[in-house]
Amino acid sequence: MLIENSLWNQTMIIIGEIAVLLAIFLVGMALFLLVVALLSIRNGRLYFPRIMKSWFFLLEGLVKAICRFFGLDDRDLISFSIRLQNSMNKKAFETVPVEKRAVFLPQCLRSARCPANLTPEGIACKGCGLCTTTDALGELRRMGYRVFIVPGSSFIKRMVQKYHPGGIIGVGCTLEVKEGLTLCDQLGIPGMGVVTLKDGCVETLVNWNEVFEVAALGLPPGSIPTHPHPPAREPAAGNPLPSAPAQPEPSPK
Repeated sequence: MLIENSLWNQTMIIIGEIAVLLAIFLVGMALFLLVVALLSIRNGRLYFPRIMKSWFFLLEGLVKAICRFFGLDDRDLISFSIRLQNSMNKKAFETVPVEKRAVFLPQCLRSARCPANLTPEGIACKGCGLCTTTDALGELRRMGYRVFIVPGSSFIKRMVQKYHPGGIIGVGCTLEVKEGLTLCDQLGIPGMGVVTLKDGCVETLVNWNEVFEVAALGLPPGSIPTHPHPPAREPAAGNPLPSAPAQPEPSPK
């Protein structure tokens, strides 16, 4: 009986020591990842991207907990993880033919006065010109993309199951893009994320130049729009959105 108790105690001690060493290793690795992430954010370049991707997503919760402990804003880490995933997915995305690519745009880019209707294929733009989405949709489709305006979170999964895209560009707020890229990883689809310039539910903004830079990856120059959009600008408060220019009256014969 004494021998059994002794063996049990020794086993528990060994297990406890292993658990402590593992905890120390994980905390140390999380601190290392945090330092590398902060250096990458500060210097505008990614260090050790392959190592960072594997370990960062494994220990992301612990890294965020350390950030909160030290009073750091973990939103920068989320933005960093998006940049990291974009960097790792870029080469695979470039090899996907454009006809096998899809773009998912958030409905919050629309004007508050948008007359578009909800359809099984998402929100159907009527080309009213009340927001910059109209022109962007046309250019992306001319490039060969299948483009959707997303009405809800479950919509993306349904369209992926229906059309089986080989590559995806997702536009949205920071958390939406992060979740979308994680979904792409789970489905084995190379995804690229573009974060909107401001968060919100109505009339948000995106830099369309950035969207088209991603859309042009791996495509011949002839398929890229020659007139890229300027960065989005928010209308001044109280000013209505510009309407289409009036047509000139026909001159008398």
